[in-house]
Amino acid sequence: MELETTDIFERLRIGNSVPFSDPQYAKIGQACNDTKKLLLRLNSTSDPDEVRNILNQITGCNIDETTTVFTPLNINYGRHTTIGKNVFINFDCVFLDLGGITIEDNVLIAPKVSLLSEGHPITPGTRATLTTGRIHIKKNAWIGTGAIIMQGVTIGENAIVAAGAVVSKDVPDNVIVGGIPAKIIKEIE
Repeated sequence: MELETTDIFERLRIGNSVPFSDPQYAKIGQACNDTKKLLLRLNSTSDPDEVRNILNQITGCNIDETTTVFTPLNINYGRHTTIGKNVFINFDCVFLDLGGITIEDNVLIAPKVSLLSEGHPITPGTRATLTTGRIHIKKNAWIGTGAIIMQGVTIGENAIVAAGAVVSKDVPDNVIVGGIPAKIIKEIE
């Protein structure tokens, strides 16, 4: 069967559902454990250059020197996260990135924000399956404290997500959203 021979991480990145019984499923746990080892180092330093260096190793991408990340930061995999220039990520954020997370330039992410590109089906009989959907945060967006961005969501350019919002649908450019579930509360002029 071709699905079993295709790399599980690539299948998740492109949005395929993967049951826990998949022959490659154990690779996810192994990769996450490797990331946890790097996170222990990342979260025990206050040196911005060392934070970026370790984050480079976690993501496999070059984190620009204009980007600031305050630790602790928790990422389960890392290789499906890209972070642009002049990004600010505040304390205590959680990124589940098997479905992919793209953070463009000039994005502000407040403390305790969760970017969750992963989930499970609603039907109890199929819940032992990992589903994914890419999260894309466009230029100049600001994600408020404690906001949760769910799988498959795009946050538009210049958009603001209010503190505590749960965003389960795409957010257009130049708006403020808030609430649970998040709804447009104001346009930005």
